[in-house]
Amino acid sequence: MTWHVNILTLFPEMFPGTLGQSLSGKALENKAWSYSTISIRDFANDKHKTVDDTPFGGGAGMVMRADVIESALLSIKEPGRKIYLSPRGTPLTQNLVRELSFASPMTLLCGRYEGVDQRVLDVHGFEEVSIGDYVLSGGEPAALILMDACIRLLPGVMGNEATPFEESFSNGLLEYPHYTRPADWAAADGKTHGVPEVLTSGNHGKVAQWRQEQSKSLTRKRRPDLLK
Repeated sequence: MTWHVNILTLFPEMFPGTLGQSLSGKALENKAWSYSTISIRDFANDKHKTVDDTPFGGGAGMVMRADVIESALLSIKEPGRKIYLSPRGTPLTQNLVRELSFASPMTLLCGRYEGVDQRVLDVHGFEEVSIGDYVLSGGEPAALILMDACIRLLPGVMGNEATPFEESFSNGLLEYPHYTRPADWAAADGKTHGVPEVLTSGNHGKVAQWRQEQSKSLTRKRRPDLLK
């Protein structure tokens, strides 16, 4: 079954963007996933195609109108799970990504300006999801990130089926360090750098143990919150 995403946006030309390249691009060609962009501006009623207005209560910036967004949303026959990309939303974790990779169809709402009228989120049951504790110029980059994270988990997209289960966050820890040829690397600092001996030992049990220890150590140093 094709994983499908509807994207409500003021800038449909931003899609598929980077998702049209590499593994996700091949998966798009092979119909492992698909997308539809719905231009919110097409549903504005006035001659100027106005999609926003000043906020009630005052304040800086503009707010996207609930009536225009609703008209765009109702044009979608099967919106499925509805998500609004927002810095105040639930953090996007690997567990949530795995869950969303089974949610098809799914509709992503990309806000602009100061955001969207809260009423359209409440009336239509949008979930709010955040990709991090920072603010972007719009929801489109966040939508691309969410989609990329989900697409790579779809069956057949990754070359090695075990790969998604050995990466950062797949087991609640950060990923261990990686090394490849040459085994002895003469770097620009004038020194020759080798690789940990355990990785060339051929002892798969010790390699697995070393990787687990490295994952725990890195997580303890860089993301102790994950260990809680």
